[in-house]
Amino acid sequence: MLVFWTVIFALLGTIVASFLNVVIDRLPAGESLISPGSHCPACQRRLAIIDLIPIVSYIWLRGRCRYCQATIPRRILWLEIGNGILFAYLFWHYGLSVDLIIATVYCCLFIVIAVIDLEHGLILNKIVFPAAVVALLVSIFLSRNGVVPGITQAAIGGGVGLVLFTLIVIVSRGGMGWGDVKLAALIGIINGTPLVFVALFVAVISGGLLAVFLLLLKARGRKQAIPFGPFLALGAMVALLWGSNLINWYLGLF
Repeated sequence: MLVFWTVIFALLGTIVASFLNVVIDRLPAGESLISPGSHCPACQRRLAIIDLIPIVSYIWLRGRCRYCQATIPRRILWLEIGNGILFAYLFWHYGLSVDLIIATVYCCLFIVIAVIDLEHGLILNKIVFPAAVVALLVSIFLSRNGVVPGITQAAIGGGVGLVLFTLIVIVSRGGMGWGDVKLAALIGIINGTPLVFVALFVAVISGGLLAVFLLLLKARGRKQAIPFGPFLALGAMVALLWGSNLINWYLGLF
């Protein structure tokens, strides 16, 4: 049964990824998520079901629109594959539980935020603000020892993220954006305290290491901005999944 449910959740992850791709494409453009239906952005032809089978359609069509041969972004394929693997892992990690549902929703949220910031340099208020309200409500009504912090922990975590990243924006003088501040506050609400410190630490370290690596390769100049949202999203998911274990490991060193 474990293998059966793992496969089911992997398939579910690829299907959900198809919707996430729609969200990523349409929200920055201010388009509706409902209407019109799935279509090719190049020729505007409505896509048939055969064009929308996760992973299979992309490979079968060789990454091109069946009607006009326009290139389909590779992100479509990689997100479907990655989300399938993620959902399978989340099932293995949490089992069939409320924590599984909440963790999958939060991970999908962070994936959308990360990809939009990576592609457009935007952290959208229309995502962050409603998500913060929902996360606070979840902390009030579904607080549990696993994924969801209590409302006090969530409020303190949100405050920590807000204050720390506000200070970073002020000190960096534009090196960090206000969108990152709002995202850090959202991460604090979702992860709560003390896991917010794990999330922000992972974000800063991973972002810093990549920046140094790109500078050494001369792939980026010193004044070229690197979107920080993906690193914040990464830190949030690491804290969500393994934050408590990382804290226990760290404390065990002393």
